Amino acid sequence: MALSELAAGSAVFAAFGGFVLVSSITPGPNNTMVLASGVNFGFVRTIPHLLGISSGFALMIALIGLGLGSLFTALPWTWPLLRVAATVYLVYLAYKLATAGGVQDRQVARPMSFLQAAAFQWVNPKAWVMAVGACSAYVLHPNLWLNVLLLAGLSAIINLPSVAVWAVFGASLRRWLARPRVLRVFNVTMAVLLLGSLWPILAAGH
Repeated sequence: MALSELAAGSAVFAAFGGFVLVSSITPGPNNTMVLASGVNFGFVRTIPHLLGISSGFALMIALIGLGLGSLFTALPWTWPLLRVAATVYLVYLAYKLATAGGVQDRQVARPMSFLQAAAFQWVNPKAWVMAVGACSAYVLHPNLWLNVLLLAGLSAIINLPSVAVWAVFGASLRRWLARPRVLRVFNVTMAVLLLGSLWPILAAGH
């Protein structure tokens, strides 16, 4: 393989890595909920949530890369259904977060599980934008299956520490938000931010 081809391949990998890093570490529904989970439950109890996000996102990229995106294009009526499902579920999560109890209720409440976090990616508007963008703009290998494997695998590797940063930050705030009233204000603020992430869905409907 020529040096020019190696350089071109390395540039594509670097560009894709930068795309996933920036997309994963910037604010969005996942990071908002992970931050809140770190505050309310601590980092260790948030680990299944983190693993579910990365695994679910990688699976989404794999399926879209293998043709799922074409199915949605062929059946345009599925997009409004997806928007409705995403809106309803995000509103529900925002409500649960806003009405979460104080410190005394942390042992009763449960953080999001691995499967719940993985399934959430399918109604997460930011995850859809990232996955479709990744599969549309980047070709890491000419073979379809290897390309999908590389896209999904690298996405999971980069995404996990990116979202974990938010959980660590949230866990570091636990002692500062120990008072029930302060924690309630924090949770309501996170709920409002989560509702704000509905804008891409609502904008797409116009």
